[in-house]
Amino acid sequence: MFSYSIAMECLQAIKERRAVKEYDPEHEMTEAEIRQLMELALQSPTAFNIQHWRFLLVRDKEQRRRIREVAWDQAQVTDASLLIVLCANLDAWKEQPEKYWKNAPQPVQDFLVPAIKQYYDGLPQVQRDEAMRSCGIAGQTIMLAARAMGYDSCPMDGFDFGKVADILHLPQNHVISYMIAVGKGTRAAWPKPGQLPYEEVVLTDRF
Repeated sequence: MFSYSIAMECLQAIKERRAVKEYDPEHEMTEAEIRQLMELALQSPTAFNIQHWRFLLVRDKEQRRRIREVAWDQAQVTDASLLIVLCANLDAWKEQPEKYWKNAPQPVQDFLVPAIKQYYDGLPQVQRDEAMRSCGIAGQTIMLAARAMGYDSCPMDGFDFGKVADILHLPQNHVISYMIAVGKGTRAAWPKPGQLPYEEVVLTDRF
């Protein structure tokens, strides 16, 4: 476990987080560290609190090797201490939706539970878009938490999604968003290659 000043470590993690490609293949995260990292991921927000992300931890070496073969032979797939495939259950919105609000006051339940169906039913693109948004938020939580714990990470979408889905036996109603490698980096990331200026990307009121 680790202790920290929440405010300072969070700001520092945001500044220090980089996509690191090279990892110590001999380093292993402890079970307690993995549990802590994933429990922090579970704090990420989702629309209507449906928590449709599913975090598949690929720990089997043969599974990692097979994924690396369909991921442009990227070394971090096998060398990082942990490989997380961020998936989402596209049907989570209709699977006993009342469970997502069981601890809320009854008037809140009465309003939000029916609203879930109204928002998602018959709208597959909305279901998919929401899955991607939720996985994006959760992935950033994972990467910042990893950095605060002293680990490096690398978000990855450079792989054959269909083949990885087959390797993992992904259910038909699930979708893969991306993967994250987490571990002890052996080489620092290169300097940021071309950050756009603040004035170009931060706008006020209108374009």
